[in-house]
Amino acid sequence: MAVAALAATTVTAGVASAAPTDRSDHGDRGRLVSAQLTGTLDSKEAVATALTAAEYDAAAVRYGVDTYRLEYRTVDPQGRPTTASGLLVLPRGGEHELRTVSFTHGTASYRGDAPSTTARPGFVTSPALTYASAGFAAVAPDYLGLGTGPGTHPWMDVPSETTASLDMLRAARAFVPRTGRTLGHDVLVTGFSQGASAALGLARALQAGDDRWFHLRALAPVSGGYAFREAELPALLDGSLEPKSSALYAAYLLVAWNRLHHLYDSPGEVFQAPYDRTVEALFDGSHTGPELFAGTPGTVGELLTPRALAMLRHPTGRFAAALRVADATCDWAPRAPVRLYAAEADEQAADANTDHCEAALRAHGADPEVVDLGTPDFAGSRHLGSNVAATADIVRWFTALG
Repeated sequence: MAVAALAATTVTAGVASAAPTDRSDHGDRGRLVSAQLTGTLDSKEAVATALTAAEYDAAAVRYGVDTYRLEYRTVDPQGRPTTASGLLVLPRGGEHELRTVSFTHGTASYRGDAPSTTARPGFVTSPALTYASAGFAAVAPDYLGLGTGPGTHPWMDVPSETTASLDMLRAARAFVPRTGRTLGHDVLVTGFSQGASAALGLARALQAGDDRWFHLRALAPVSGGYAFREAELPALLDGSLEPKSSALYAAYLLVAWNRLHHLYDSPGEVFQAPYDRTVEALFDGSHTGPELFAGTPGTVGELLTPRALAMLRHPTGRFAAALRVADATCDWAPRAPVRLYAAEADEQAADANTDHCEAALRAHGADPEVVDLGTPDFAGSRHLGSNVAATADIVRWFTALG
């Protein structure tokens, strides 16, 4: 993203009168700590140029945008106080009261690749730019342990993705009045890949009334791993998915979930040499994507021990319990309109994931629409291409919902 203007001034959160969120039911969660203006694209032409350069559709662009990094209070997976960060993008025009789009991003392991801190603007930030330039307030949480948040990232931990996303909405509502605007009650929820599960978790929390201000208006997850036990792990292990991506996802899952659920005592139990000495450190948030690629093998078989392969094929104990939580994201009935977006023969998120989610939603009485994106391509990836193609369709749908 070519940024027309940058600002380095950090604004410390002010008094309660500047933060209207009612905290009577969630304590300190969502309290704004700081807000920083990180960039401006001052015209719709500038946004269109940035989106086109990132290979995103610019047809919905109506306004220039301002981008902000928000830091806010939230809780960690154990419910302890912590902080997180996220990206807020606001249109430079349009209504005084803005409708909000929450976009939850796909997998990242390097904290500098999060929406609010990425040094490579483009693919990660383009969905938020798309929604904001169409007239929405776009809110994109970094999640825990990414961006400027402390600690390591609990990958695919839907409960903490949900709390971080909800608290980011609260922080955005606290900040937006400083720009002369307000956020309305409706939230249109979308997310890609890892963020598709996060989007479902956030939507469920909104419908359940976990926040007194925000309400779920629509839900549009894209290319999610909704059924790890029944769909994603079997495809990862049988070679149906792209081998290098499978090795990276398997490593991330075991390292992140061991920190949360204690799946193994020693890395050598699950990772073959020499990776048993190096893989855990690669997922500490300080290693870039190229470093991660260089430090991992090309296949799951080269990475994992027989014990780890057996664990993934036949989950038991703590691992099985954690999978039940992750795989329950579609086990409810949204009362708002739902679209599930997926590409054909996705090389990273097995197609069966969407089938399982659709079936679960229908079993609970919902009526989701499944949108087949065909075979979109971005940098040789249908998975990444699905985010580009879906964003173009979702912004039109959200706009039409009124």
